[in-house]
Amino acid sequence: MAQPKIAIVFYSTYGTNHAVALAAAEAAEAAGAEVRLRRIPETAPKAVVEGQDAWKNQLEKMSDIPEVTADDMEWAEGYFFSGPTRYGVSASQMRAFIDTLGGLWGAGKLANKTFTATTSAQNAHGGQEATILGLYTTAMHWGCVIVPPGYTDEAIFNAGGNPYGFSTNAGGVDEAGKAAIAHQAKRLVEMTAKLVA
Repeated sequence: MAQPKIAIVFYSTYGTNHAVALAAAEAAEAAGAEVRLRRIPETAPKAVVEGQDAWKNQLEKMSDIPEVTADDMEWAEGYFFSGPTRYGVSASQMRAFIDTLGGLWGAGKLANKTFTATTSAQNAHGGQEATILGLYTTAMHWGCVIVPPGYTDEAIFNAGGNPYGFSTNAGGVDEAGKAAIAHQAKRLVEMTAKLVA
């Protein structure tokens, strides 16, 4: 199997999607991928971030992880995106980064790559599926090959049964969640390897 290049791209305010990204990176590497773990830059005003200890502490906790760049997106052959929902769509920080990629998109450098996504929300009906589907719509504009987990493993059912991508309530990722994330990441690696072989 070819060693596919996978970018794990995430935004996390309080830590949930950071935990998802770490689990995905570990699983993708175990599945044979070359992985770049990258975080979306924070765009909220510094005074707002520093006004909430949990937000400020989480940003400090991730400070060793490089911020994602267009170079990472061009380098990768597959993408694993993870970020929270905000009012039923991706957080503005993620959308702001996506909106910088017009040059790569226009040059066709995002096309023919694999894409999968995960999310979190305050509660189970807080826009989890809508957020993932919205990210897939963006990936379709890029010309990506969508790789949802579907119902391809028991781990999906055990973690709540979302066939579009792992989703969870904000606050943490349990063992069932980690298993579902690992399956989704492994599936992305396997599908990417088939494309780049």
